[in-house]
Amino acid sequence: MRGVRALRILLPLVLTVAGCGIQATDVVEVGDPATVDVAPGGPEGTLLYFVSSSSASRLMPVVRQVDLTTEGDAGTGGAVRVWRGSDKAMIMLFDGPTKAEADAGLRTELPYIRTLALTLGPDGVTVRVNTAVTELSEVARQQLICTAAQARTADRGAEVKVIGTDGVIGPAHCSV
Repeated sequence: MRGVRALRILLPLVLTVAGCGIQATDVVEVGDPATVDVAPGGPEGTLLYFVSSSSASRLMPVVRQVDLTTEGDAGTGGAVRVWRGSDKAMIMLFDGPTKAEADAGLRTELPYIRTLALTLGPDGVTVRVNTAVTELSEVARQQLICTAAQARTADRGAEVKVIGTDGVIGPAHCSV
C-alpha cells in the first residue's frame, strides 16, 4: 500500500520535471502584423475612419453603405434632393459611429459639425465646415482628411485641405 501511495505522489512530480518531452524555445520574431486594403463595396459604399478604443491614435476604416435616397416627397410635389455619395459620407462621419460600431470599440474625436462643401479641384480635396478646425486633435484631423480623400477621390493619398471658421488645416495627406 505504501508503494502505491508513494507512486501516486511521485508520478505527477516526475512528469512535471520531465516536461513530457516539450523543449523550451526562445521567442521567434515573425514580422509586422498583416495589413489589408479595405474596399468600399461598390458604388453605394464608402469608407469612414473612426478611432479604435484599443489604441488612442489608431484609425480604423469602416465600410458603410451610402443611402442615396432622396429627401422630400416627389409624389406630392415636395422638394427632392439627391445626395452625392461624398456629401453623405461626410455627414455619416460627423454623426459618429453607429451603436454596433461603438459596441465594437470605435469612437470619434470629431465634434458634431456639418460639412458646408466638399470639392475636388486641381490641388486636391477641399472641405469647408462651419466650425473652428485649428484646435482639433491630430486624430480628429486624420479622421476628416482620410474620410474626405476616400469619399471624393477613392484615394487616401489625395491632398486634403480643411477650411474652418478659424483657419485652415493642410494641405495634408491621410496617414493611414
